[in-house]
Amino acid sequence: MKSYRKELWFATPTRRAFINITPHVEQCLRDSGITEGLILVKTKHIESQI
Repeated sequence: MKSYRKELWFATPTRRAFINITPHVEQCLRDSGITEGLILVKTKHIESQI
């Protein structure tokens, strides 16, 4: 079974923002060379203040 791991870091100009990470995830998938299976996207740390 193949596996691939990559950490992506994002910085936002404001404290709270929405970022479309789909293109980044698709690029990681292409880089991995994996053609079938599941992909897990997990956040390590989310900071928000309400």
